[in-house]
Amino acid sequence: MKKVTFSPAIIDGASEIVEKCMGHEDAFCTSRCPMSTDAKGYVNLIADKKYVDAIDLIREKLFLPNTLGRICAHPCEAECRRNTEYGQAIAIAALKRFAAEKADDENRWDLSVGEKTGKTVAIVGAGPAGAQAAIELRRQGHEVTIYEKLDVVGGMMRVGIPEYRLPRDIIDFEYSYLTKLGVTVKFGIEIGKDITFEELRKNNDAVILAHGAHIGNIIPLPGHKAQGVFPATEYLKEISMTRSFDRAGKKVMVIGGGDVAMDCARSSFRIGVQEVYQCSLENDDNLPASIEEIEESHEEGVKFNAGWGPQEIIEENGKVVGIKIQKVKSILDKDGNFNPSYEGEAKIIKVDTVIFATGQLVEDISAGALETTRGGRYSVDKETLATSMENVFVAGDASGSNIVIEAMALGRKAAISIERYFNNQDLKEDRCFKTEWSYDTELDVPLPEDTIDIPRIHSRLRKPEERKKDFEQVDLGFTEEMAIEESTRCLSCECKLCMRECVMMNDFGACPKDMMEKIIDGEGMDQLLAYSCNACDNCTIVCPHELPMKKVFIGARKDFVKANNGESPIKGHGAIKMHQLLGFSKLFTTKKKGGSK
Repeated sequence: MKKVTFSPAIIDGASEIVEKCMGHEDAFCTSRCPMSTDAKGYVNLIADKKYVDAIDLIREKLFLPNTLGRICAHPCEAECRRNTEYGQAIAIAALKRFAAEKADDENRWDLSVGEKTGKTVAIVGAGPAGAQAAIELRRQGHEVTIYEKLDVVGGMMRVGIPEYRLPRDIIDFEYSYLTKLGVTVKFGIEIGKDITFEELRKNNDAVILAHGAHIGNIIPLPGHKAQGVFPATEYLKEISMTRSFDRAGKKVMVIGGGDVAMDCARSSFRIGVQEVYQCSLENDDNLPASIEEIEESHEEGVKFNAGWGPQEIIEENGKVVGIKIQKVKSILDKDGNFNPSYEGEAKIIKVDTVIFATGQLVEDISAGALETTRGGRYSVDKETLATSMENVFVAGDASGSNIVIEAMALGRKAAISIERYFNNQDLKEDRCFKTEWSYDTELDVPLPEDTIDIPRIHSRLRKPEERKKDFEQVDLGFTEEMAIEESTRCLSCECKLCMRECVMMNDFGACPKDMMEKIIDGEGMDQLLAYSCNACDNCTIVCPHELPMKKVFIGARKDFVKANNGESPIKGHGAIKMHQLLGFSKLFTTKKKGGSK
């Protein structure tokens, strides 16, 4: 049969289906992950007890499954349908941790790398951004060296996140992937001191600055230079490295309402502080810290003053003896600008140590060669992370990330840009930026029938009075029974309603879009697809967009017949035609003359 030319009506119907079909749209959780991790996929594998498959799927995107399972800010959970509908998201991060603890095996890690390219890349910083960039580039066959100022890997994860939240052996185990892959890490190298930025640039084909935001920010309140005032970065780093901070007193005030503030407050108990206070401009309902961190801080005895702003650090003989705070009336002025105002009488809390958890700054290691913006972050092209210097790129906190998973995504983005740079490609042309960051999925489907609100399973925590005395992990994670129960809460968000309704279509593609794209691309349509449709129209009835599948399938039959000289192209239809011809022939037809009664 000659090639079929489909009528405009069929082309229009197919085009509408290709444009609006949601069969390939990602679940809400996946779309919000900057690394595009298939959360729905591995959660459902855990529900089926396929733990090895689950960790393999996670590791397609993430080299830190156990780490992220403990400390990720999990933007995926915010968009989880269980959260938006019922306020109880699937415990996606905790399930990632369970899969890692249950089945992660270094003998299964993918250590394949491309052929040697002769290109060398220097990366400053062994945090999540630098590590992710190193992995991506090493897999392409480039020689990659990370220069790390500290003597350990992990960056701010290592010296900013307390050990009771993230055991250090887990960081070391997961980071061993880099050395197995062939990435070189040089410790104790400070750019600008041990090697200049310019030397780094001249000795390598490309450079990525991913050294994070390690400089603490201290608000210049009256008394801020008194003995006993410290930035959170310095406080947490020393505690992380030594499990102590000899300069702290017995009564500590932490200024800030984010996770870093909670880390400072909770760490204080573990180094022997007797009383720990918190104050922040944000009130209890608007604290930026995660709910878990806030709740666990309360349980351990942190005394909150949310909605109270610091006015003055009181000192005697150059040492901190207290802090004056006042009730916040508003944080923004009438024009929406940051301009806190206060009301009521101020109160004084007697403390001997004040910790500022009020933001972090990036150190400029380019000796002024690169332009910087707010917070010391480098000025970069947001889509490519390229700087004004041809072979210099930036990733992680130094380019604007706020959480670990974002830092990793920016590390990957910088690596993609370098690969294009090495191949003399335009850094932007025909690039799918959507897959390099979180995005809005077009998925819009009703909840499955009979969906009910099932409570979230929470992981096991050690008792507050016990855990606040040491640095052993607080969260003991899920048991297998808990993980399976929690994973089965997943609603498996997708739009395959028509595919569930129509057995026939499943033989020809994953969703109608697959079938219709072939028509638009000129590949045509399988004749059996058109002739298998029984015109029930149930596919359109259940489709959220009421797309015209039946119209296209049934209409295509006319075009097939027209292209086949008026005959059906289906071989079996020859017998039907013969039956019809014979059935209406003189041989098989009897005529009876009519008459009157």
